[in-house]
Amino acid sequence: MVKSMSENAECYSNLMGKYFREAETFLAKGDFVQAGEKLWGAAAEMVKVVAAKRGVELRTHGDLWKFVTKLRTELKDPELNKLFLQANYLHQNFYEGILPPEAVIDAAEAVKAFIDKLERLV
Repeated sequence: MVKSMSENAECYSNLMGKYFREAETFLAKGDFVQAGEKLWGAAAEMVKVVAAKRGVELRTHGDLWKFVTKLRTELKDPELNKLFLQANYLHQNFYEGILPPEAVIDAAEAVKAFIDKLERLV
């Protein structure tokens, strides 16, 4: 059965919340690599929520970036790309494990700010 864009948005929203809660748990345990990957997931799912609400389907990292950049232009908010870049660094860190804990904690704040900005759009 094919889901409607509204059903997709609800699914993405549920995943975003799940990943964000899991990230908080991993942060509390000091597992910064896993926390970062969950934060990336939360940010990506939030982008998909906004896109789905607008009838747009995103499938790739490139699609996510193009949509975030479109929102940046639409809202005249260059901080959107900067905040999403922090989430992207967390995703990269999942594979490389190079970020110190303080950098992950700072990026977690950036991801929260990013999600807050996008939540205002839905």
